[in-house]
Amino acid sequence: MKIIADLHLHSKYSRATSPKMEVVTLTEWGKKKGIDLIATGDITHPEYVKELKEQLVEDGSGFLTLRPFGKLRAGEDQGDKIIKFVLCGEISCIYKHKDKTRRQHHLLFFPDFASVDQFNQELENRGCNIRSDGRPILGLSSKEILQILLDVNSEAFLVPAHVWTPWFALFGSKSGYDSVEECFEDLAPEIFAMETGLSSDPAMNWRLSALDNITLISNSDAHSPLNLGREANVFDFQEFTFAELKQILKDEDPKKFLYTIEFYPQEGKYHYDGHRSCKFSCSPEESLKHKNICPVCKKPLVLGVDHRVVALADRELGFKPENKIPFKSIIPLYEIISEVLGVGKQSKRVMNLYEEMIMVGGNEFNILLELDKEKIATIGNDLIAEAIMRMRAGKIYAIPGYDGEFGRVTVFNNEDLNHFKPKQKELFL
Repeated sequence: MKIIADLHLHSKYSRATSPKMEVVTLTEWGKKKGIDLIATGDITHPEYVKELKEQLVEDGSGFLTLRPFGKLRAGEDQGDKIIKFVLCGEISCIYKHKDKTRRQHHLLFFPDFASVDQFNQELENRGCNIRSDGRPILGLSSKEILQILLDVNSEAFLVPAHVWTPWFALFGSKSGYDSVEECFEDLAPEIFAMETGLSSDPAMNWRLSALDNITLISNSDAHSPLNLGREANVFDFQEFTFAELKQILKDEDPKKFLYTIEFYPQEGKYHYDGHRSCKFSCSPEESLKHKNICPVCKKPLVLGVDHRVVALADRELGFKPENKIPFKSIIPLYEIISEVLGVGKQSKRVMNLYEEMIMVGGNEFNILLELDKEKIATIGNDLIAEAIMRMRAGKIYAIPGYDGEFGRVTVFNNEDLNHFKPKQKELFL
Protein backbone atom coordinates (compact mmCIF):
# COMPACT_ATOMS: atom_id res chain seq x y z
CA MET A 1 0.00 0.00 0.00
CA LYS A 2 1.67 3.17 -1.23
CA ILE A 3 1.44 5.89 1.42
CA ILE A 4 2.61 9.49 1.25
CA ALA A 5 3.32 10.97 4.69
CA ASP A 6 4.02 14.48 5.94
CA LEU A 7 5.29 14.01 9.48
CA HIS A 8 5.99 17.59 10.64
CA LEU A 9 3.69 20.58 10.74
CA HIS A 10 2.19 23.02 13.24
CA SER A 11 -1.30 23.74 14.51
CA LYS A 12 -3.01 27.08 15.01
CA TYR A 13 -1.61 27.05 18.55
CA SER A 14 1.94 27.71 17.33
CA ARG A 15 3.23 31.23 16.78
CA ALA A 16 3.10 32.63 13.22
CA THR A 17 0.76 29.84 12.10
CA SER A 18 -2.48 30.04 10.14
CA PRO A 19 -5.72 29.68 12.15
CA LYS A 20 -6.74 27.15 9.49
CA MET A 21 -4.17 24.63 10.74
CA GLU A 22 -6.62 22.20 12.33
CA VAL A 23 -7.44 18.61 11.45
CA VAL A 24 -10.66 19.19 9.47
CA THR A 25 -8.90 21.61 7.11
CA LEU A 26 -5.77 19.43 7.03
CA THR A 27 -7.95 16.51 5.93
CA GLU A 28 -9.28 18.55 3.01
CA TRP A 29 -5.79 19.66 2.00
CA GLY A 30 -4.40 16.15 2.43
CA LYS A 31 -6.79 15.09 -0.33
CA LYS A 32 -5.73 18.00 -2.56
CA LYS A 33 -2.05 17.26 -2.06
CA GLY A 34 -2.31 13.46 -2.28
CA ILE A 35 -1.13 12.80 1.28
CA ASP A 36 -2.35 9.78 3.24
CA LEU A 37 -0.71 10.25 6.66
CA ILE A 38 -0.40 13.66 8.34
CA ALA A 39 1.22 14.66 11.63
CA THR A 40 -1.15 16.35 14.04
CA GLY A 41 1.58 18.75 15.18
CA ASP A 42 1.77 20.40 18.60
CA ILE A 43 0.81 17.41 20.80
CA THR A 44 2.32 19.06 23.87
CA HIS A 45 -0.28 21.86 23.88
CA PRO A 46 -3.14 20.92 26.28
CA GLU A 47 -5.86 22.89 24.45
CA TYR A 48 -4.90 21.38 21.12
CA VAL A 49 -4.80 17.87 22.59
CA LYS A 50 -8.31 18.46 23.89
CA GLU A 51 -9.45 19.44 20.37
CA LEU A 52 -7.71 16.42 18.86
CA LYS A 53 -9.53 14.10 21.23
CA GLU A 54 -12.83 15.67 20.19
CA GLN A 55 -12.12 15.51 16.45
CA LEU A 56 -10.07 12.34 15.96
CA VAL A 57 -10.69 8.67 16.72
CA GLU A 58 -8.02 6.14 17.66
CA ASP A 59 -8.55 3.12 15.42
CA GLY A 60 -6.21 0.59 17.06
CA SER A 61 -3.42 1.07 14.50
CA GLY A 62 -1.55 3.74 16.42
CA PHE A 63 -2.94 6.26 13.93
CA LEU A 64 -6.16 8.28 14.06
CA THR A 65 -8.96 9.23 11.67
CA LEU A 66 -11.38 12.12 11.62
CA ARG A 67 -14.39 11.56 13.86
CA PRO A 68 -17.65 11.39 11.84
CA PHE A 69 -19.20 14.86 11.92
CA GLY A 70 -20.19 17.69 9.62
CA LYS A 71 -19.40 17.37 5.94
CA LEU A 72 -16.32 15.22 6.43
CA ARG A 73 -16.96 11.73 7.70
CA ALA A 74 -14.15 9.24 8.19
CA GLY A 75 -14.18 6.79 5.32
CA GLU A 76 -17.43 8.16 3.88
CA ASP A 77 -17.49 11.67 2.41
CA GLN A 78 -13.74 11.48 1.84
CA GLY A 79 -14.43 9.07 -1.00
CA ASP A 80 -11.90 6.27 -1.36
CA LYS A 81 -9.17 8.25 0.40
CA ILE A 82 -9.12 8.03 4.19
CA ILE A 83 -6.66 10.47 5.72
CA LYS A 84 -4.93 9.23 8.86
CA PHE A 85 -3.10 11.24 11.50
CA VAL A 86 -0.13 10.44 13.70
CA LEU A 87 0.34 12.09 17.10
CA CYS A 88 3.44 14.21 16.70
CA GLY A 89 4.76 17.53 17.90
CA GLU A 90 7.91 19.62 17.82
CA ILE A 91 9.64 20.88 20.96
CA SER A 92 12.41 23.43 21.44
CA CYS A 93 15.11 22.55 23.98
CA ILE A 94 17.34 25.39 25.18
CA TYR A 95 19.96 24.36 27.72
CA LYS A 96 23.62 24.54 28.68
CA HIS A 97 25.78 21.52 27.81
CA LYS A 98 29.56 21.30 27.83
CA ASP A 99 29.93 25.04 28.46
CA LYS A 100 27.82 25.99 25.47
CA THR A 101 24.18 27.01 25.09
CA ARG A 102 22.36 24.47 22.94
CA ARG A 103 19.16 25.14 21.02
CA GLN A 104 17.63 21.96 19.66
CA HIS A 105 14.33 21.18 17.92
CA HIS A 106 13.00 17.63 18.03
CA LEU A 107 9.95 15.78 16.71
CA LEU A 108 8.17 13.46 19.13
CA PHE A 109 5.95 10.60 17.91
CA PHE A 110 3.42 8.73 20.08
CA PRO A 111 1.07 5.82 19.31
CA ASP A 112 -1.83 6.90 21.57
CA PHE A 113 -3.34 9.73 23.58
CA ALA A 114 -2.58 7.99 26.88
CA SER A 115 1.14 8.28 26.19
CA VAL A 116 0.78 11.91 25.11
CA ASP A 117 -1.07 12.75 28.33
CA GLN A 118 1.53 11.03 30.50
CA PHE A 119 4.42 12.70 28.68
CA ASN A 120 2.85 16.14 29.03
CA GLN A 121 2.23 15.54 32.72
CA GLU A 122 5.87 14.58 33.18
CA LEU A 123 6.92 17.86 31.55
CA GLU A 124 4.65 19.89 33.81
CA ASN A 125 5.92 17.98 36.85
CA ARG A 126 9.38 19.30 35.91
CA GLY A 127 8.15 22.87 35.76
CA CYS A 128 7.93 23.13 31.96
CA ASN A 129 5.49 25.64 30.47
CA ILE A 130 3.68 23.73 27.72
CA ARG A 131 0.67 26.04 27.48
CA SER A 132 2.13 29.20 25.96
CA ASP A 133 2.93 27.88 22.48
CA GLY A 134 2.32 24.83 20.30
CA ARG A 135 6.07 24.38 20.05
CA PRO A 136 7.07 24.86 23.69
CA ILE A 137 10.48 26.05 24.84
CA LEU A 138 11.83 23.63 27.44
CA GLY A 139 14.87 23.95 29.68
CA LEU A 140 15.55 20.22 29.48
CA SER A 141 18.34 18.64 27.47
CA SER A 142 17.78 16.56 24.35
CA LYS A 143 18.86 13.47 26.27
CA GLU A 144 16.45 14.21 29.14
CA ILE A 145 13.54 14.61 26.72
CA LEU A 146 14.38 11.34 25.00
CA GLN A 147 14.62 9.52 28.33
CA ILE A 148 11.24 10.84 29.48
CA LEU A 149 9.68 9.79 26.17
CA LEU A 150 11.08 6.25 26.39
CA ASP A 151 10.03 5.89 30.02
CA VAL A 152 6.48 6.86 29.09
CA ASN A 153 6.26 4.46 26.14
CA SER A 154 9.14 2.51 24.63
CA GLU A 155 7.30 2.45 21.29
CA ALA A 156 7.35 6.24 21.05
CA PHE A 157 10.34 7.75 19.25
CA LEU A 158 12.22 11.02 18.72
CA VAL A 159 13.50 12.44 15.43
CA PRO A 160 15.82 15.48 15.43
CA ALA A 161 14.13 18.18 13.34
CA HIS A 162 15.64 20.11 10.37
CA VAL A 163 19.06 19.06 11.61
CA TRP A 164 21.16 21.67 9.76
CA THR A 165 19.27 24.88 10.58
CA PRO A 166 21.79 27.35 12.07
CA TRP A 167 19.94 28.45 15.21
CA PHE A 168 17.85 25.47 16.36
CA ALA A 169 19.16 22.11 15.19
CA LEU A 170 21.33 19.12 15.98
CA PHE A 171 24.12 20.20 13.59
CA GLY A 172 23.27 23.92 13.57
CA SER A 173 26.24 26.26 13.15
CA LYS A 174 25.10 28.51 16.01
CA SER A 175 24.14 26.09 18.76
CA GLY A 176 24.46 22.53 17.60
CA TYR A 177 26.72 19.53 17.99
CA ASP A 178 29.17 17.79 15.69
CA SER A 179 27.63 14.34 16.18
CA VAL A 180 24.54 12.48 17.38
CA GLU A 181 26.65 10.88 20.12
CA GLU A 182 27.75 14.24 21.51
CA CYS A 183 24.12 15.33 21.85
CA PHE A 184 22.42 12.17 23.13
CA GLU A 185 25.41 10.40 24.71
CA ASP A 186 24.53 6.83 25.78
CA LEU A 187 21.02 7.20 24.29
CA ALA A 188 22.40 7.89 20.80
CA PRO A 189 21.44 4.36 19.58
CA GLU A 190 17.78 5.37 20.07
CA ILE A 191 18.15 7.92 17.25
CA PHE A 192 17.55 6.04 14.00
CA ALA A 193 16.04 8.81 11.84
CA MET A 194 16.47 12.53 11.35
CA GLU A 195 14.81 15.25 9.30
CA THR A 196 16.95 16.92 6.63
CA GLY A 197 14.99 20.19 6.59
CA LEU A 198 14.04 22.44 3.68
CA SER A 199 17.56 23.82 3.18
CA SER A 200 19.25 20.47 2.60
CA ASP A 201 18.49 17.35 0.59
CA PRO A 202 19.65 13.72 0.97
CA ALA A 203 22.56 14.18 -1.46
CA MET A 204 24.05 16.78 0.85
CA ASN A 205 23.60 14.52 3.88
CA TRP A 206 25.18 11.54 2.10
CA ARG A 207 28.50 13.40 2.35
CA LEU A 208 28.71 12.42 6.03
CA SER A 209 29.65 8.80 6.65
CA ALA A 210 28.47 9.28 10.26
CA LEU A 211 24.88 9.38 8.91
CA ASP A 212 25.09 6.12 6.95
CA ASN A 213 23.06 4.31 9.63
CA ILE A 214 20.53 7.12 9.99
CA THR A 215 17.30 7.17 7.95
CA LEU A 216 16.70 10.57 6.39
CA ILE A 217 13.12 11.85 6.30
CA SER A 218 11.64 15.00 4.78
CA ASN A 219 8.57 16.94 5.89
CA SER A 220 6.88 20.25 5.18
CA ASP A 221 7.13 21.94 8.60
CA ALA A 222 4.00 23.67 7.31
CA HIS A 223 2.50 26.68 9.09
CA SER A 224 -0.34 27.00 6.56
CA PRO A 225 -2.40 24.43 4.62
CA LEU A 226 -1.00 25.51 1.24
CA ASN A 227 2.51 24.46 2.32
CA LEU A 228 1.43 21.00 3.39
CA GLY A 229 3.49 18.38 1.53
CA ARG A 230 6.17 20.71 0.17
CA GLU A 231 8.36 17.86 1.46
CA ALA A 232 7.12 14.35 2.23
CA ASN A 233 7.94 10.64 2.43
CA VAL A 234 6.65 7.79 0.25
CA PHE A 235 6.28 4.38 1.93
CA ASP A 236 4.97 0.95 0.99
CA PHE A 237 3.06 -0.21 4.07
CA GLN A 238 1.80 -3.74 4.60
CA GLU A 239 -0.32 -3.05 7.71
CA PHE A 240 -0.37 0.80 7.84
CA THR A 241 0.27 1.03 11.57
CA PHE A 242 2.39 3.16 13.90
CA ALA A 243 4.52 0.09 14.65
CA GLU A 244 5.23 -0.42 10.95
CA LEU A 245 6.09 3.26 10.48
CA LYS A 246 8.68 3.00 13.25
CA GLN A 247 10.06 -0.25 11.84
CA ILE A 248 10.38 1.19 8.33
CA LEU A 249 12.33 4.14 9.70
CA LYS A 250 14.57 1.85 11.75
CA ASP A 251 15.24 -0.63 8.94
CA GLU A 252 15.56 1.85 6.05
CA ASP A 253 14.44 -0.90 3.68
CA PRO A 254 14.25 0.53 0.11
CA LYS A 255 11.42 -1.89 -0.62
CA LYS A 256 9.27 -0.21 2.04
CA PHE A 257 10.67 3.33 2.06
CA LEU A 258 10.41 4.19 -1.62
CA TYR A 259 11.67 7.79 -1.77
CA THR A 260 11.43 11.23 -0.22
CA ILE A 261 9.88 14.26 -1.90
CA GLU A 262 12.17 17.27 -1.58
CA PHE A 263 12.10 21.04 -1.80
CA TYR A 264 15.00 22.17 -3.96
CA PRO A 265 17.34 23.05 -1.04
CA GLN A 266 18.36 26.37 -2.57
CA GLU A 267 14.81 27.58 -1.89
CA GLY A 268 15.21 26.92 1.83
CA LYS A 269 15.79 30.02 3.92
CA TYR A 270 19.09 28.88 5.44
CA HIS A 271 20.87 27.30 2.47
CA TYR A 272 23.63 29.88 1.93
CA ASP A 273 25.64 32.09 4.30
CA GLY A 274 24.83 35.75 4.74
CA HIS A 275 23.17 38.64 6.56
CA ARG A 276 19.60 39.44 5.68
CA SER A 277 19.83 42.95 7.13
CA CYS A 278 22.88 43.62 4.95
CA LYS A 279 21.29 42.00 1.89
CA PHE A 280 24.49 39.99 1.52
CA SER A 281 24.75 36.26 0.80
CA CYS A 282 27.47 33.96 -0.46
CA SER A 283 28.59 30.37 -0.88
CA PRO A 284 30.70 28.58 1.75
CA GLU A 285 33.78 29.05 -0.45
CA GLU A 286 33.23 32.80 -0.60
CA SER A 287 32.65 32.93 3.16
CA LEU A 288 36.03 31.38 3.77
CA LYS A 289 37.62 34.07 1.61
CA HIS A 290 35.92 36.64 3.84
CA LYS A 291 37.02 34.66 6.95
CA ASN A 292 33.29 34.20 7.71
CA ILE A 293 32.94 37.95 8.27
CA CYS A 294 30.26 40.01 6.54
CA PRO A 295 31.98 42.52 4.21
CA VAL A 296 29.13 44.99 4.77
CA CYS A 297 28.83 45.23 8.57
CA LYS A 298 32.09 43.45 9.53
CA LYS A 299 30.25 41.09 11.90
CA PRO A 300 30.29 37.24 11.75
CA LEU A 301 28.10 35.81 9.01
CA VAL A 302 25.21 33.48 9.75
CA LEU A 303 26.67 30.28 8.33
CA GLY A 304 24.04 28.35 6.43
CA VAL A 305 23.27 24.71 5.90
CA ASP A 306 25.57 24.24 2.91
CA HIS A 307 28.50 25.67 4.89
CA ARG A 308 27.85 23.41 7.88
CA VAL A 309 27.57 20.32 5.68
CA VAL A 310 30.89 21.16 4.03
CA ALA A 311 32.49 21.63 7.47
CA LEU A 312 31.43 18.18 8.74
CA ALA A 313 31.58 16.23 5.45
CA ASP A 314 34.13 13.51 4.84
CA ARG A 315 32.98 12.82 1.26
CA GLU A 316 32.64 14.76 -1.96
CA LEU A 317 29.24 15.88 -3.21
CA GLY A 318 27.86 13.19 -5.52
CA PHE A 319 28.77 10.21 -3.35
CA LYS A 320 25.83 7.92 -2.57
CA PRO A 321 26.13 5.17 0.07
CA GLU A 322 24.63 1.79 -0.76
CA ASN A 323 20.92 1.21 -0.09
CA LYS A 324 20.15 4.83 0.77
CA ILE A 325 16.63 6.01 0.01
CA PRO A 326 16.36 7.94 -3.29
CA PHE A 327 14.57 11.27 -3.62
CA LYS A 328 12.61 13.37 -6.09
CA SER A 329 12.80 17.17 -6.05
CA ILE A 330 9.71 19.27 -6.69
CA ILE A 331 8.51 22.84 -6.93
CA PRO A 332 5.01 23.26 -5.43
CA LEU A 333 2.35 23.42 -8.12
CA TYR A 334 1.07 26.87 -7.14
CA GLU A 335 4.63 28.25 -7.50
CA ILE A 336 4.89 26.79 -11.00
CA ILE A 337 1.52 28.27 -11.98
CA SER A 338 2.59 31.63 -10.52
CA GLU A 339 5.78 31.65 -12.58
CA VAL A 340 3.98 30.74 -15.79
CA LEU A 341 1.20 33.31 -15.28
CA GLY A 342 3.63 35.98 -14.08
CA VAL A 343 1.44 36.91 -11.08
CA GLY A 344 1.64 36.49 -7.27
CA LYS A 345 1.83 33.00 -5.80
CA GLN A 346 -1.45 33.27 -3.91
CA SER A 347 -3.27 35.52 -6.35
CA LYS A 348 -6.82 34.67 -7.35
CA ARG A 349 -5.74 33.64 -10.86
CA VAL A 350 -3.13 31.24 -9.50
CA MET A 351 -5.38 29.65 -6.90
CA ASN A 352 -8.32 29.29 -9.32
CA LEU A 353 -6.15 27.44 -11.85
CA TYR A 354 -4.59 25.39 -9.05
CA GLU A 355 -8.04 24.21 -7.89
CA GLU A 356 -9.12 23.46 -11.48
CA MET A 357 -6.02 21.35 -12.13
CA ILE A 358 -6.40 19.45 -8.84
CA MET A 359 -10.03 18.69 -9.61
CA VAL A 360 -9.16 17.04 -12.93
CA GLY A 361 -5.64 15.78 -12.15
CA GLY A 362 -6.53 13.93 -8.94
CA ASN A 363 -4.12 15.62 -6.56
CA GLU A 364 -0.97 17.76 -6.58
CA PHE A 365 1.55 14.92 -6.26
CA ASN A 366 -0.13 13.04 -9.08
CA ILE A 367 0.28 16.09 -11.32
CA LEU A 368 3.85 16.88 -10.28
CA LEU A 369 5.21 13.32 -10.29
CA GLU A 370 3.01 10.97 -12.30
CA LEU A 371 0.98 12.48 -15.16
CA ASP A 372 2.52 12.65 -18.63
CA LYS A 373 3.18 15.93 -20.36
CA GLU A 374 0.18 15.69 -22.69
CA LYS A 375 -2.24 15.12 -19.81
CA ILE A 376 -0.80 18.03 -17.80
CA ALA A 377 -1.17 20.29 -20.85
CA THR A 378 -4.80 19.21 -21.13
CA ILE A 379 -5.67 20.05 -17.54
CA GLY A 380 -3.43 23.14 -17.39
CA ASN A 381 -1.62 24.39 -20.47
CA ASP A 382 1.51 23.73 -22.53
CA LEU A 383 3.76 26.03 -20.51
CA ILE A 384 2.81 24.45 -17.19
CA ALA A 385 3.44 21.02 -18.70
CA GLU A 386 6.85 22.15 -19.97
CA ALA A 387 7.67 23.63 -16.57
CA ILE A 388 6.84 20.39 -14.75
CA MET A 389 8.95 18.36 -17.18
CA ARG A 390 11.90 20.69 -16.52
CA MET A 391 11.31 20.41 -12.77
CA ARG A 392 11.38 16.60 -12.97
CA ALA A 393 14.66 16.74 -14.92
CA GLY A 394 16.24 19.13 -12.41
CA LYS A 395 16.53 21.88 -15.01
CA ILE A 396 16.01 24.78 -12.66
CA TYR A 397 17.46 28.20 -11.88
CA ALA A 398 18.09 29.08 -8.26
CA ILE A 399 18.91 32.07 -6.09
CA PRO A 400 19.76 30.46 -2.73
CA GLY A 401 18.06 31.52 0.49
CA TYR A 402 20.09 32.75 3.48
CA ASP A 403 19.73 34.00 7.07
CA GLY A 404 15.95 33.45 7.23
CA GLU A 405 15.26 34.67 3.69
CA PHE A 406 13.68 32.10 1.37
CA GLY A 407 15.48 31.51 -1.91
CA ARG A 408 13.89 31.50 -5.35
CA VAL A 409 13.75 28.51 -7.67
CA THR A 410 12.37 28.86 -11.20
CA VAL A 411 12.22 26.72 -14.32
CA PHE A 412 12.48 29.56 -16.85
CA ASN A 413 15.04 32.36 -17.15
CA ASN A 414 14.65 35.58 -19.13
CA GLU A 415 15.87 33.97 -22.34
CA ASP A 416 13.33 31.17 -21.96
CA LEU A 417 10.54 33.63 -21.25
CA ASN A 418 11.40 35.69 -24.32
CA HIS A 419 11.26 32.51 -26.39
CA PHE A 420 7.85 31.61 -24.97
CA LYS A 421 6.32 35.10 -25.04
CA PRO A 422 4.18 34.43 -28.14
CA LYS A 423 2.91 31.25 -26.52
CA GLN A 424 2.22 33.09 -23.22
CA LYS A 425 0.21 35.75 -25.03
CA GLU A 426 -1.79 33.11 -26.88
CA LEU A 427 -2.53 31.21 -23.64
CA PHE A 428 -3.36 34.01 -21.25
CA LEU A 429 -4.97 36.84 -23.17
